[in-house]
Amino acid sequence: MVDNRYATALVISGVLSLLATVYLSVAVGTQHWYQYTSPPVRGEANVSELRSLHDEFMDGEFDEKTYSDTLFRLNGTMGLWWRCVLVPAHAQWYKDTDANMVMKCVSFTLPQQFTPKYKEPGNHNSGEDMLRTYLWRCQFLLPLLSLGLVVLGGLVGFCACLCHSLTPTLGIGMLHLLAGLCSLATVCCYLAGMDLLHRVSVLPDKVDGSLGWSLYLALISSPLHMMAAALLVWVARSHSQNYYRMAAYRVA
Repeated sequence: MVDNRYATALVISGVLSLLATVYLSVAVGTQHWYQYTSPPVRGEANVSELRSLHDEFMDGEFDEKTYSDTLFRLNGTMGLWWRCVLVPAHAQWYKDTDANMVMKCVSFTLPQQFTPKYKEPGNHNSGEDMLRTYLWRCQFLLPLLSLGLVVLGGLVGFCACLCHSLTPTLGIGMLHLLAGLCSLATVCCYLAGMDLLHRVSVLPDKVDGSLGWSLYLALISSPLHMMAAALLVWVARSHSQNYYRMAAYRVA
């Protein structure tokens, strides 16, 4: 029989773990980590330039400077796997001030995720920026590692339930703790990477950047994982202490 306190703690930790996993999964799959607000377009020359940027963004070769400039100018949003711009739905760009706007997105392919970053974006002769390169790679690998740790913990917990054993609870708690740390590290790497990008890039006038809701979901998932880990560790320690007390009582 499992003490009611332990059962309650296990149920709560399971709910917290499920919520954290859902939040992190949604964050990984959406593009609203960072978003730019661009000023309205004025003049035919600007329209032609933005159309050229958009075409290069959608169909051109992968280049950090090209897609960054397009995000700056076209109310772009960027996530871990997606980059998107907000453009008019019809072909006559910005002819109608009340035109319906649609979001067009392009995904980062796996090889693109491992593409080196340069000290001057777009200039391959400027030398590789190792810090930005590894921050970028960590920001998309760490959430996958976090989700993998939670899945592993869930499989171990399922097996423990079948065996009616609380012995693996401590290990499951440690897996959740590591998952929470990975989620937190993902957000830190992303913010550091964006800050470094803005330092080496020239943002157009009146372009503002802000954090998106996807990043906040990833940030919320971290303490949820850690709270689940704390409950699991408490269950493991309390159960272990009670077990040794009962064993000592029987020996006595």
